[in-house]
Amino acid sequence: PPGAPVSPVDAEALRSPVRFAKGVGEQRARLLKRLGIETIEDLLLYLPRKIEDRRAVRKIGHLKHGDKATVVGRLRAVDTIRPRKNLEIIKAAVQDNTGVLFAVWFNQPWVKSQLEAHMGRRLALYGAVERVYGMPQMSNPVWEPEDQEPFLTRRLVPLYPLTQGLTPAVLYRILRENLSRYKPAVRDLLPREIRERQGLLPKAEALEKIHFPSTLEEFERARRTLAFEELFLFQIGVALERRRQRKRSARRLAIPDEELQAFLEALPFRLTQAQERALREIRDDLRSCHPMNRLLQGDVGSGKTVVAAAAAYIAIKAGAQVAFMAPTEILARQHAERLLPLLEPLGVRCELLIGSLPPSQKTQARGRIAAGEVDLAIGTHALLTEDVRFPRLGLVVIDEQHRFGVIQRAQLEEKGEDVHVLVMSATPIPRTITLTLYGQFEISIIDELPFPKDVRTYWVSEDKREEVYKLVAEEVRKGVQAYVVYPLIEESEELDLRAAAQMKEELERTVFRGLRVGLLHGRMKDEEKQQIMEQLRRRELDVLVSTSIIEVGIDVPDASIMVIEHAERFGLSQLHQLRGRIGRQGQRALCFAIATAKTEEAQRRLRAFRDLSDGFEIAEEDLKIRGPGELLGVAQHGLDTTFKVADLIRDLPLMKAAREEAFRLVEQEPDTPLIQEFERRFGDKFELARV
Repeated sequence: PPGAPVSPVDAEALRSPVRFAKGVGEQRARLLKRLGIETIEDLLLYLPRKIEDRRAVRKIGHLKHGDKATVVGRLRAVDTIRPRKNLEIIKAAVQDNTGVLFAVWFNQPWVKSQLEAHMGRRLALYGAVERVYGMPQMSNPVWEPEDQEPFLTRRLVPLYPLTQGLTPAVLYRILRENLSRYKPAVRDLLPREIRERQGLLPKAEALEKIHFPSTLEEFERARRTLAFEELFLFQIGVALERRRQRKRSARRLAIPDEELQAFLEALPFRLTQAQERALREIRDDLRSCHPMNRLLQGDVGSGKTVVAAAAAYIAIKAGAQVAFMAPTEILARQHAERLLPLLEPLGVRCELLIGSLPPSQKTQARGRIAAGEVDLAIGTHALLTEDVRFPRLGLVVIDEQHRFGVIQRAQLEEKGEDVHVLVMSATPIPRTITLTLYGQFEISIIDELPFPKDVRTYWVSEDKREEVYKLVAEEVRKGVQAYVVYPLIEESEELDLRAAAQMKEELERTVFRGLRVGLLHGRMKDEEKQQIMEQLRRRELDVLVSTSIIEVGIDVPDASIMVIEHAERFGLSQLHQLRGRIGRQGQRALCFAIATAKTEEAQRRLRAFRDLSDGFEIAEEDLKIRGPGELLGVAQHGLDTTFKVADLIRDLPLMKAAREEAFRLVEQEPDTPLIQEFERRFGDKFELARV
């Protein structure tokens, strides 16, 4: 029963509702539920987001503006000040032998009675120091009597996300009392030999030292232990998924070297060494007896599409059908325009299936696919509909995979039996993320461009906008084509942004007068979008004003200038993708990011965009700036890829070690109880990811 002593083997007690925890009850249980704490186990595992060193006590007379400090002094006075309606300030004076510190609390009237109970006693306070009229002051400091056990000051203080009505002191006391009580029930998930190999603590000890550390080293070792367990469990899932895939059998898709050579010789160029390496890896997968599951990564313009075309050619000549899926109709049409001239002269029957086709054409296309009269079907999510049937689907190619959720990918894969899968991404993914979240994929990286790109990037403040457009107009009149990109389509009252539709008209009337200016945005009908892109490719347009719809896959060889308005509104990888639309033949190109960045994060992003050109370097910097984000496209379907303790940047070596240990365990001890624990924590999410 709740309140009874916990035996060392009574792990089920940790699953009890948190209202039964000591010091909680119904009211606090409701507050804790807001933080996601519903069981006693959740409470013990509610870990601090960081730790603050409040051990050193400073003399009041030595405080400087901007310091964060702990002080100890005698409470000399408490008063209430009401400078205006709806504002009540509690002001206290605390004195040590070097001076007086004023502490103020805003609209917290209860603080006065709490302080008055300690009048004349010594208090410890912690907060940020300001100088007000020459006197040191702290706003809303934490405080406690000096003669009580330190919780909020004079120690290493872990900081937790809180909710209104739950103070740090209350949470600390609840944690301390229940950790002491339930510590014997905490069991180790990691086998002892793994803990010893990795220098980790027993889990119960790690929990105690992360909540109540004596030293920073203790805190870090505890954090490292719990982070390792978290990464290890996730990697167990990745290892199980890899094992499941390897148990499946797939049709071998192999052709003689001479037949592949016919495709390569028909190309108007030679593959780079990186392309040849990626193609060898894909070819080895296709001719094995297990389904390929490969991620093909490469920067903008590195030539992934031609490698995918070679993979499709191999599969088709081996007797299979291929489905090639792109996230937008513009990109699907563009792939068709690239692939048909390569493959149709070699006898490959191709079909484009997109939603905007007339109903009769769609019906005919589906009929030809179902009859096996189509070797390569290129399309969008239209390929996913139930009435599209492939009698001999052998390979699925998915472009810009981050635009599709795992459910969509799985729907396409299920149109064949144990099909080979090749996913492509022109958004370089940091190796950190790749190792963690793409563990079920084999990875090929095209890290070489067919020719050096000469794109110069400038970050320009908004007061220089007129000069930028004057230069752009001069260059366009010399014969180059340009893009102007905006983050919004129409003016917004909330955001002071220059919107594409309005600015297209303004630019035509002013700086681009006499030039042919087009407009492209996501709300246009697909036929309109296609018409605009055709005009641009045929050089019937000089300037395209667009939203970020052009970010992915648009290929206009002569485009050499890009202006990105309000560049601070775009992510770093998105900026890099946009820049990839210009200079695609190796010609000199100019990219202007017009932005007034008000936050440090925006400034870092724009500096990185200006100074870096390699996609993988940009991806690593993006990860440092904004964290992992939604790089897998699975959170929308329930697979939460964020971690409570582990940090994907600082814990890269830890992640590699966890991966090695997890893969070794799954291979050597497939029936270990750890697998059951994994299923309890993550099983439903991993099942969802592969339905």
